[in-house]
Amino acid sequence: MVVGRESELEELRALVDRPGERAGVLVRGVAGIGKSALVGEVVAGLAGVRVLRTVGVERERQYGYAGLQRLLYPVRREFGRLVGRQSDALARAFGVVEEEPSGYLVGLATLSLLSEVAEEWPVLVVAEDVQWLDEASAEVLAFVARRVAEEPIVVVATVRDGAETPLADAGLGSMRLGPLTEDEAAVVVARTAADAPEAVRRRIVAEAHGNPLALVELPRALGDLAELPATLPLTERLERAFGARGAALPAATRTALLVAALADGDSLAEILSATSGLVGEKVDAGILTPAVDAGLLTVASGTVAFRHPLMRSASAAAATAEERARAHRALADTLADHPERRAWHRAAAATGPDEPAARDLEDVAERSRHRGAGVAALERAADLSESPTRRADRLLRAAELAVDAGRRATADRLVRATRELPTTPEQDATAAWLLSGFDDGVRESPSRITELANLAARIAAERHPDAALRILWGAAMRCFWIEPGPDTRRALLDVADGLPFPEDDPRLVAVRAYVAPFERGTSVIEHLRARTALTGRDPEVDRFCGSAALQVGAFDLAARFSGAAAPLFRDDGRLGLLPRALSVRAWSLARLGDLTAAAPAAAEAADLARETGQPFMRGLAVAVQAEIAALRGDYARAATLADDAERIGLAAGARPVLATVRLARGLAALGEGRYDDAFADLRRLHDPRDPAHSPALRAYFLGDLTDAAIRAGRADALRDLLDGLEPVVSTTSSPALHIGWRYARALLAADAEPHFTEALAADLTDWPAERGRLHLAYGEWLRRQRRIVESRTQLRTAREVFDALGIAAGSERARVELRGAGESSPNRDPDARDRLTPHELGIARLAAQGLTNREIGQRLYLSHRTVSTHLHRIFPKLGVSSRTDLATLLPPDETHG
Repeated sequence: MVVGRESELEELRALVDRPGERAGVLVRGVAGIGKSALVGEVVAGLAGVRVLRTVGVERERQYGYAGLQRLLYPVRREFGRLVGRQSDALARAFGVVEEEPSGYLVGLATLSLLSEVAEEWPVLVVAEDVQWLDEASAEVLAFVARRVAEEPIVVVATVRDGAETPLADAGLGSMRLGPLTEDEAAVVVARTAADAPEAVRRRIVAEAHGNPLALVELPRALGDLAELPATLPLTERLERAFGARGAALPAATRTALLVAALADGDSLAEILSATSGLVGEKVDAGILTPAVDAGLLTVASGTVAFRHPLMRSASAAAATAEERARAHRALADTLADHPERRAWHRAAAATGPDEPAARDLEDVAERSRHRGAGVAALERAADLSESPTRRADRLLRAAELAVDAGRRATADRLVRATRELPTTPEQDATAAWLLSGFDDGVRESPSRITELANLAARIAAERHPDAALRILWGAAMRCFWIEPGPDTRRALLDVADGLPFPEDDPRLVAVRAYVAPFERGTSVIEHLRARTALTGRDPEVDRFCGSAALQVGAFDLAARFSGAAAPLFRDDGRLGLLPRALSVRAWSLARLGDLTAAAPAAAEAADLARETGQPFMRGLAVAVQAEIAALRGDYARAATLADDAERIGLAAGARPVLATVRLARGLAALGEGRYDDAFADLRRLHDPRDPAHSPALRAYFLGDLTDAAIRAGRADALRDLLDGLEPVVSTTSSPALHIGWRYARALLAADAEPHFTEALAADLTDWPAERGRLHLAYGEWLRRQRRIVESRTQLRTAREVFDALGIAAGSERARVELRGAGESSPNRDPDARDRLTPHELGIARLAAQGLTNREIGQRLYLSHRTVSTHLHRIFPKLGVSSRTDLATLLPPDETHG
């Protein structure tokens, strides 16, 4: 029975008794402080709860999904309840199928499985020593923890102080265990050393410093501790005492103890087999009896377990390096039928370069079911490499996997290690572009883009075109976030033009769009329009095309391509790329005026960008949320979101984030009638000295800038800005630029009617917000010309467009103008878009399309139970009772993918 800890026990019991209120808790504390005992006490008192447990084992950290397999093994018979892709993901994760699974699909499968189990009993997930869980399992548990707040599922994890774990950022509560009080410690000692003299018991209490493990173990170790310096930390003193306890065992038992400490499993048969090889004769379980009697380990049901991790580490540390190497070799010999485990033991036995062992680890990385495990295998293979070239190759391949896994610090370290070696030009190129996937180089100096341009030119000249194009893509993305200057842009374009790829290669098209959005805008748009019939085949191609379309102001195409890429990334569990596609889609849809589709896309992009560690993509998504809030007339929310996005953007001068923030603030000021403020905000986008200046995006907000300028009485300033853009207008066919340009010229013209007629004659089918803006401005102009009857037609159309889109300021302006023209308007009642949160709106739209709860859960990485909970809230908000009613309120979007 646990002594003390009353408040902690009460908190944990309350958590388990009321699942669905909180996701769980992460219990922190030093070694031996009683984390496992605390959790065990809670579990022992449970009834009517399904408990699933796993524990991190330091020797298993390199094996992907080992901890998850241990957790889910008791419910393996429920795997058949999962849908195909999720069942397949678990089969891959657990090695039934020899292919790498998507970590996020494994996470979704685990969430779905736990939700299925929780339909019968609430579920408590216990994960101990998560600092030693393999990375794949820890990531899955973090994924689950973020999504169970409304489920009858609770996650309780324990972690050693100072250790990092993905679960620390998974929305779990925090609990830290401190030392027991002196009185509590005395109670423990009275139980464990009842026969010891009072003076000895007092010494134990003093030596233990309130650490329960020390209070239990010190009575057996006082003699050993007397030999140690009093200044040693308690953990190290205990570890040495445990080592001394092992040293007193018979030689054969010490050998078996060492094998058990180094083994990556708990199989008694494997430990005895390896020990037999070392001692030269067959041994049985009796060889471990002295260690059991010494309180170091337990043997039961064919398994061996150390009583505490410190006892395991002490047993390994007490041996010499040669003894450890021999034990690893013996374990490798025993594991002939387990090539992955055998390879790791062979590598652990190596004392210098060992190319065969390195090749074995390369094979392990190739077969790895998780990129993190592959990184570890390749990094160790690099250590064992016999030549610098092979070492560099393996380090770079490890770095590539680290980039794919989102592990920036690891990738940085591996690339730095590579650059300390003699490398080939192609290795130099790989090292150069590898890290561009993180934040797209936002935190780097603009001079870095020039360096990449020069490197790409050199690599291209040495006939490595694919490597050169990869470098160009990394450099091109940087041109979006930071401004390198015209000379660097021209240098990048020259390299791109010289590469031996077809002109319509989507990678090349995207590079040109990023680097020269105006100069090459027309050709980029032509290539993109030619590819619209091919969407939905390759998400990477669709992503390239969507990004390219945004750069050149073809927002209708950007929404279409990114809308095709997103579901494919979702299906494949590629959550690192999904927020990028969703951000492009949300940004484009907001500009087009489709707020109903833009809002859930932006919300999901922001959440996933945070979860996958992409702060500047999150900043862009949050800025789009601010823009949407401003368009809907929720100015307080727009201000809060804009401030949040600005903090992210200013951290490293992410220009698109800051430009979108300025747009959102300008729209809010327009809606509130603060026209001078609106013009000041939007004009800043055109000032090269301003951190919000974006050479391309500034040209795509001309309609909003024009509205602000005319209402602020700044028509002359607007004319000056337009004069500066005139050369650009004649260069590119950018739809956003030309729509805004025609609108501005109409409002500035003395004889505006021909300009309005020309602007409205353009095909604005996919640009409803711009069509509404034109009808409104034309109607206002007609009313000022006292052509009242004609003005009503235009103003009525504008009101209907803005009402349908949910754009509050436009809708209100149209109503005011109509009143001035002698026509009243019906009140605009809040519709579905105003009543639901963005997440609820996303779920409602999918339900309206006829998707089941399970299908919606698969799309949004939620459990079907969570989807059901949301729908139970959505129906009464909308005053409906069925999916059929939803379909009437929320017709499917057919325009933008």
